[in-house]
Amino acid sequence: MILDYLRYAISNLTHRKLRSWLTVIGIFIGIAAVVSLISLGQGLQNAINQQFSTIGADRLIIQAGTSEFFGPPGTAGGTSMITEDDLKVIERVRGVDDAAGFLLKPTKVEFNNIIKFTFGFGVSGNPRDIEIIGSRLDISSGRFFKEGEKFKVVVAHDLTTNSNIFGKVITLGDKIKIEGKTFEVVGVRKKLGDPGSDTAVILPLETMRELFNTENELSLINAKVSEGFTPSLVAEDVKKSLRKSRNLKEGNEDFTVQTSEELISSFNTILVIVQAVLIGIAAISLIVGGIGIMNTMYTSVVERTKEIGIMKAVGAKNSDILLIFLIESGLLGMVGGAIGIAIGIGIGKLVEFIAAQALGTTLIQAFFPWYLILGALLFSFVVGSIAGLLPARQAASMQPVQALRYE
Repeated sequence: MILDYLRYAISNLTHRKLRSWLTVIGIFIGIAAVVSLISLGQGLQNAINQQFSTIGADRLIIQAGTSEFFGPPGTAGGTSMITEDDLKVIERVRGVDDAAGFLLKPTKVEFNNIIKFTFGFGVSGNPRDIEIIGSRLDISSGRFFKEGEKFKVVVAHDLTTNSNIFGKVITLGDKIKIEGKTFEVVGVRKKLGDPGSDTAVILPLETMRELFNTENELSLINAKVSEGFTPSLVAEDVKKSLRKSRNLKEGNEDFTVQTSEELISSFNTILVIVQAVLIGIAAISLIVGGIGIMNTMYTSVVERTKEIGIMKAVGAKNSDILLIFLIESGLLGMVGGAIGIAIGIGIGKLVEFIAAQALGTTLIQAFFPWYLILGALLFSFVVGSIAGLLPARQAASMQPVQALRYE
């Protein structure tokens, strides 16, 4: 019987093609927006999680309480620095296998008589330190500078492939100027998918300190937790040791200590909130689409009043009439949802392509899991059915005699 109702509902909708297509516009616009936003948000979340997975689950990240990029130390937007002294304190904490820090500064780079500003990473050439900082320092060609080398530099991937940056690409053995000093390119870092990191230069930590006239400043410290220790417990011990060395009371810390899981969780929470806000905005068009379906179904009830009376006269129950109109409204929602899903996939892939071509980043990706597609389709059916509930109840409550007399 349900199949009969379904065929009957499809027949009624196809007889009113223009009205049906106009009705589903609001639904497919809303579903397209929701699908594309969720897919891009999920893709970004997956890409960020993948980036953080290179840090390792056994890592602690120690940095100043407010990032220096929001203001220099000592200003309203800044904070006190993380230093080599803090690194030594961290290395002595029980449960810390080893620790390493790096310095990050906006840096002036000159090549081919063109000057650009990018990020400079100052790291030690000690292989142990490179291992602790993680795979973000992996080399795709050439080598990493050795401990004690001063004017050797590793350049990021895009500087060796994108001629638009300096007019021509940088190759191994080239000489470039960093903050007015000449460096030899000895290695190329692998592509990370982050435009900022993929145009950076990596130079010896002590050399970078000389360039920027800083004695023992660090931007961030990575600490590796010893096997058999719990990262969250070791993080608490690190906090206690740093508070003691800095003469700070608990709650007044001017630094942060996070496990890699906590850092990932913080980013994921922010992304979920942003996605929720965007989806809430997109859902407004779904409400508009639902109102459109409700209006169409009310009109259909009025137009088919005599038809309803005939069906009741030959034995149709109120539940039968109700189900027929609910199926019709649900089909309107589902058709709009299917079109919206297709458009949403297209929008997501287009944004991914534009980001890769224009921004050179692989962080912006569209991800379409099966549950997103199925969920969007079912949701659009539910929206259509709910929108058609009141008109369906009105049709079901008609008296057969009155319906047959309607002109």
